[in-house]
Amino acid sequence: MLTSCITRLIFVLTRKLLPLSIMLVMMNLTACNEKATQQVETKAVDPTLCAFTQGDCIKNVAGVELRISLSPAHAPSEKPLTLKLLTSEPIDNLQIRLEGRDMFMGVIPVNLNELNKTHYEGQMIYGSCSSGYMVWRGFVRFNRNGEEHAVIFDFLADNPH
Repeated sequence: MLTSCITRLIFVLTRKLLPLSIMLVMMNLTACNEKATQQVETKAVDPTLCAFTQGDCIKNVAGVELRISLSPAHAPSEKPLTLKLLTSEPIDNLQIRLEGRDMFMGVIPVNLNELNKTHYEGQMIYGSCSSGYMVWRGFVRFNRNGEEHAVIFDFLADNPH
């Protein structure tokens, strides 16, 4: 008799609590999705990054304006990219390399061709990052009037904007 009472009690509780349990789980999953979406949207906007889809990235150092562009502008991972650099004044010994800003992804040299003393072009390719948010940092070094100068630029790989 006790066994049948316990069985009946479990049956009644299951019928009453199961819909409530399912509802709580669904509400929790919805909240998780909203939080995840909010985090992605917040990270996607960083005004300090170069946005090649909106135009050249302009840096000034030692009285020289550097205009950096990337093609394709959305900077896809694991695809050949062309980096162009235009300078307002002639420079010498230009070197550019890429590294991950927030995580180590190796050192990627940009093989440059000097088209003239103010126009350079180079090819590069970099790997993808599993996080979906990979910021690359470009290190630019050059000589002007016998002095060495440097500047950095950051940009988002696989940039949808």
